[in-house]
Amino acid sequence: MSSTTSRPVPSFRSRIGRDARSGYPAVPYRYRLHLAPSCPHCLRIAVTHGLLGLEAAVPVTPLPAVPDAPDGGYLALRPLYEASSHQHSAPAVAPVLSDGWTGRIVSTHAPDILKDLARRFGASGPRLYPEGAEERIEAVGRLCEQGIDAAQLAGRSGVGPQARATALATLLRGLDALERRLSCADHVLGGELTAADVQVWVTLVQLDTVHRWHLDAEAVYRITGHPHVWSYARRLAALPAFASHLDLDAITRRHHAHCRGQEAAGAAVRIVDWPQRAPRTVTGLEAIGS
Repeated sequence: MSSTTSRPVPSFRSRIGRDARSGYPAVPYRYRLHLAPSCPHCLRIAVTHGLLGLEAAVPVTPLPAVPDAPDGGYLALRPLYEASSHQHSAPAVAPVLSDGWTGRIVSTHAPDILKDLARRFGASGPRLYPEGAEERIEAVGRLCEQGIDAAQLAGRSGVGPQARATALATLLRGLDALERRLSCADHVLGGELTAADVQVWVTLVQLDTVHRWHLDAEAVYRITGHPHVWSYARRLAALPAFASHLDLDAITRRHHAHCRGQEAAGAAVRIVDWPQRAPRTVTGLEAIGS
């Protein structure tokens, strides 16, 4: 469905630690996020950042919806990559967590960034990674990545009918699993909002705003047959920390800039009436409706 560069991109995976011995202690105002919320990894980080109320402690530099460098990266990130990787030649991609004191990249690994924001800076926000829930959050992540994201293959051009049918069946099983969870709980892991909800919500946004364009009408109809899942998606979309980072126009521009697949008959059928981005910023408490 999309074209991707084959050039390797260096992975930066330093972590924010508890104290100065870590090399990157949790010091407010020292670090900066560089995000393009049209990218699903960046959107997860942006929503988490909003839920935790970190607008001041860890400021965000927004990036264009579509990478603006000829190699598929971002021109604004090039100096950070070059300062952090000797003779860097691969695309300068987002997300990036940078260190304002050294002018270097701390991490480009979204899962690590998410955990460090919540655990090192999010003391006054919701407990997105509650004690004892790590394995369950990771299991939901696998459900999203290996199950629901199968929609990419189900709608990919050049894939045979059998492979498409198998991918669609995998996608529907993933949605079925979520439907069972959400039929008896407000959130994926129970009564409280966690990091698992952020990942599921972003996955559902991608399914409806990106992958849907390449599924036929029958497939889209079957996807809509999960009322608890889509009611949950609408409910989270109404919360400021989610809605304030959802830029449908940006997602569409990014999709059309990279997509090489054929659009199908199901494209015109929107599953959720997603809200446009809200103009104001919010604190973590406001974001969860407290």
